[in-house]
Amino acid sequence: MGKEAQVLNVGIDLGTSRSAISASNGEKFVVESFVGWPVDMVAKKVLKRAVLIGHEALSNRSMLDLHRPLERGLLKEGSEKDVEAVRELLRHLLTLVGAKTDGSGTTRAVVGVPAASLRTNKQYLRNALKGIVDNLMIVSEPFAVAYGLEALLHSMVVDIGAGTTDFVVMRGRYPTEEDQRTLTTAGDFVDDQLMKLIQARYPEAVFTVFMVREWKEKFSFVGNPKSPVIVQAPVRGVPTDLDITFEMRSACESLVAPSIETMIDLISRVEPEFQEKVRSNVILSGGGGLIPGFAAALQKGLDQIGGGKVKALEDPVFIGSDGGLLLAQDAPDSDWEKLTA
Repeated sequence: MGKEAQVLNVGIDLGTSRSAISASNGEKFVVESFVGWPVDMVAKKVLKRAVLIGHEALSNRSMLDLHRPLERGLLKEGSEKDVEAVRELLRHLLTLVGAKTDGSGTTRAVVGVPAASLRTNKQYLRNALKGIVDNLMIVSEPFAVAYGLEALLHSMVVDIGAGTTDFVVMRGRYPTEEDQRTLTTAGDFVDDQLMKLIQARYPEAVFTVFMVREWKEKFSFVGNPKSPVIVQAPVRGVPTDLDITFEMRSACESLVAPSIETMIDLISRVEPEFQEKVRSNVILSGGGGLIPGFAAALQKGLDQIGGGKVKALEDPVFIGSDGGLLLAQDAPDSDWEKLTA
C-alpha cells in the first residue's frame, strides 16, 4: 500500500488554447496554454516573477515575451523558448496537482494530443516530458474523451479545440491511424476568419486577436442568431459599437462543411452493418462543441447518409484529462513507456 500511494496517475489534455490535468489524488486544474518571460529588467521588477503561466501571462502580456507553444495542435519545434515554454507549462500543471519532482514518488502521465501529433510530434513530446514524469502514454485527445465516457464501441467523438478538430471512430479497441482524423479548421481558424471579416467591414476599427477571441467565446453561433451581435472597439480613438452578426455567423459556420465531410468519410470506412450505430452515437466535445447550433448543423449533415444523432457535451473542460486519468488507472504495465532524464 505504501508503494502504491507513492504513484500518482495523471491525465493531461494538452491543448493549443487551454490545458487541463486530472490526478488520482482528486486534484484537477485547467490553465491557458501561454507562457511568458519578462522582456527586460523593468518588467521583471514590476512582475517580481521569472516566468508567468496561463491567465497571469495573458493578463500581463505587454510586459512579457509571450509564447503559445502549441500551434495547430502541434508542439512548436525549432525555437528554444517554445521548447522551454512546453516544459514550463507541463511542469506547472504537474506542480498544481502535487506531483513529486524530487524522486520521492512516481508520476505516470497519459497525455492527450491531436491525432496528427501521434504521427509527427510524439518524440518531441517525449523529450519535453523527460525528467518531469516517470512513465508516459501518448494518446489522441478524442480517444481520451471516448475512454472517459466509456463510449468505446460503435461511437464517434468529434473534439473541437483551438488548434485542431479531431475525430475518432471507436471499435472496442485502441484506435488506429485509419480510425482518426485531424483538421486545422478549429477555434484559431474561426478567430482568423472573424478578424479578417471584421477588418473588411470596419477598416478603421482597431482590435486585437485577443478581443476577437473573447467576442467569439461570448457570442459564437451557427444558424439563425437569437439577437444581433454588437461589440465595442475604438474607431479613430472613439469607442464604437460594431454589429458583427453576419461576420460571426460566417466565421463559425466555416467549421461545419469540413467537419461533416470528415465525419462521413470516417463512417463510410466502418463495416456497413455497424455504420448506423456509429452515426447514431456522435459525441461533440471541446470548446468548439459549445457553439450554439453547431451540433444541430452536424446532425443535419448526416441526413445525406441516412441520418444520425449528434450530442454535445455540456461541460467538456475536464472530459479529456479525466479520460486520460481513467486510462492511466486501467492500463497494464506493458502499455507504458519509461522515461529517463
